[in-house]
Amino acid sequence: MADAASRLTALAEELLREPLPVRIRAWDGSESGPPGAPVLVIRHRRALRRLLWKPGELGLARAWVSGDIDIDGDLYEVLDRLATLLWERGADAKDSVHPVRDARVRAFARGLLQVAGPWPPPAPPVEEVRRRTGPLHTRRRDKEAISHHYDVGNDFYELVLGPSMVYSCAYWEKDGTLEDAQRDKLDLVSRKLGLKEGDRLLDVGCGWGSMAIHAAREYGAQVTGVTLSAEQAAYARKRIAEEGLTDRIEIRVQDYRDVRDGPYDAISSIGMAEHVGTVRFREYADDLYALLKPGGRLLNHQIARRPEKDESAYRSDAFIDAYVFPDGELAPVGRTVATLEEAGFEARDVEAIREHYALTLRRWVTNLEQHWDAAVRATSPGRARVWRLYMAASALSFERNRIGVNQILAVRPEQGGASRVPLRTRDWRATTG
Repeated sequence: MADAASRLTALAEELLREPLPVRIRAWDGSESGPPGAPVLVIRHRRALRRLLWKPGELGLARAWVSGDIDIDGDLYEVLDRLATLLWERGADAKDSVHPVRDARVRAFARGLLQVAGPWPPPAPPVEEVRRRTGPLHTRRRDKEAISHHYDVGNDFYELVLGPSMVYSCAYWEKDGTLEDAQRDKLDLVSRKLGLKEGDRLLDVGCGWGSMAIHAAREYGAQVTGVTLSAEQAAYARKRIAEEGLTDRIEIRVQDYRDVRDGPYDAISSIGMAEHVGTVRFREYADDLYALLKPGGRLLNHQIARRPEKDESAYRSDAFIDAYVFPDGELAPVGRTVATLEEAGFEARDVEAIREHYALTLRRWVTNLEQHWDAAVRATSPGRARVWRLYMAASALSFERNRIGVNQILAVRPEQGGASRVPLRTRDWRATTG
């Protein structure tokens, strides 16, 4: 009988009809694949049972999170090679194979079954979200989803995000630290909103309070921050007290749909709208419009996906939905702008900054890897592995233009149409190569 690595390589290459771009090292110590290539380590054949039970991305994710598979070498290189192999073989490559009818897929499954060992299939890792029931994006379900993602422990986020405690794309105006770039992003948002002394700012999805603190300290704004995460709110309040800004900032554990104390001069929504969902996005736009005074500005900072040929076929990424952002949804930037304008906003500026997010994510991955043991102690080995994979894969997705991120500046026009936005709103920077 051939060793496990050779058998798995042969099965995969027969299915894919091309050589594997990585080596395989199996649980029996055998290796197979191109010399010098990064190594996909299969520590236990239980990983194969996970893949058989949940074919595709979810099965692979379960194997990774549980530690049944690992990488020996550069994680980005392995992900890049596998992405090129599996997801970039033509626009319709993923849809061209039916998992039941296709003879190659059936042959691959039979071969894998012979190597995988005895049933039953392993239980999912404890870090996986238990399946939710009922309609999407109710208040209760959204609160549970936010808690899964953000109530991981503030100590863990400090290790990953660094001192800025900003969990969104930084703005890299020049070479510098992550903290410099996050400060520059917060200042960019503040300038786009035209903040000045005494302005009322609503920060939707306020996180650990960084935007609220910057707006109050640097621009004199009166800030209300809302979050669904109790851990975030407690951390933000502590920071605000230490800064001596309790008279300028209020942090609430509150759904944005329940904010009723407008009008505000400005609203910032930074990395929050991805949680809103398609079925609720018009409601989100309507609510924020109603909370702004005429002439008030909204800065909506949001990840976007590429448009689908058939938008009704869009499905959230299985790994992200199960382990990172339950119920999160991405929309094309054009759809987001259109919905804001349907609610009455006038879109004044759209700035695409996807390359900035790739740089940000790579810094977060470095932080995590440099503090790995502490991160595992702060959460769990599985949770740390979730974040390492999620952030590294996301960095590559931004670099390859599979997803993007945009700052949309919109205004609620005054009666008669005045926007109170300067004739020239941007200070354009030189682009890099």
